[in-house]
Amino acid sequence: MSANANSSVPGSDLSKAMDAALKPQIPNKIGIIVCSQRSPRACPQISTFVLETLKDFQKTHPSPRPYALSLIDLNDNPLPIFNEPDVPSQIKSASDYKFAHTRAWSELISSYMAFVFVTPQYNWGYPASIKNAIDYLFHEWRGKPALVVSYGGHGGGKAAVQLQQVLEAVNMKVVKDFVALQFPDRAFLYKAAHGEDLNLRVVSEEAGRERVIETENAQAILAGGDATMEAGGNTKDPVWAQESKELCTQFWELVTTLNA
Repeated sequence: MSANANSSVPGSDLSKAMDAALKPQIPNKIGIIVCSQRSPRACPQISTFVLETLKDFQKTHPSPRPYALSLIDLNDNPLPIFNEPDVPSQIKSASDYKFAHTRAWSELISSYMAFVFVTPQYNWGYPASIKNAIDYLFHEWRGKPALVVSYGGHGGGKAAVQLQQVLEAVNMKVVKDFVALQFPDRAFLYKAAHGEDLNLRVVSEEAGRERVIETENAQAILAGGDATMEAGGNTKDPVWAQESKELCTQFWELVTTLNA
């Protein structure tokens, strides 16, 4: 037999490996879930803050496997209080659900590979809407990385811990540390509770800041003062500057888990 008989030919393992290496990778989809459905609400603004901060982080921290970020708003995917007749953990295919709203939710969640849950805190807990949305499914969540970002007057830490426990119950790979976004003052809380514009925006490095969110000082707005200055005349640090860095750190752990 010729010494070249086992050399690479079209269809061989080596050829297939080379083809796979050259083939463009389909990005993993990572969903930012807007967990509140009340009206009015601040959750879409804060979820967009999370989305844009992570997109900005993505520009300078490429992943070995590409990923794409997008919002999933529960208001765009309305679900009644759980009404499926069968236990979700026993259902393996979206076609096995009884109701169209469940099948649509199943197909949407199945198309994502990881999630960031952005939740407010209600009376030390998370909203019933996200618990209901989680309970509709099981295998669609199972094994996928998850990160919790909470917000509120005190940061929403109690809600975050409870939500982490629920995500672990559906066998998600939950990032250990959550990110808590605490409202800076009562005026900011008032605006958030009434769904008013929080004026959140990502400040680029070119503007002299490290990809953090900058917001007007709500108290200064109400008082008619300069929103960028402290009482003593010093420039006010951006709201959630440190938390934005922590968000990127915890998100990178999620991406690492996804790529493992």
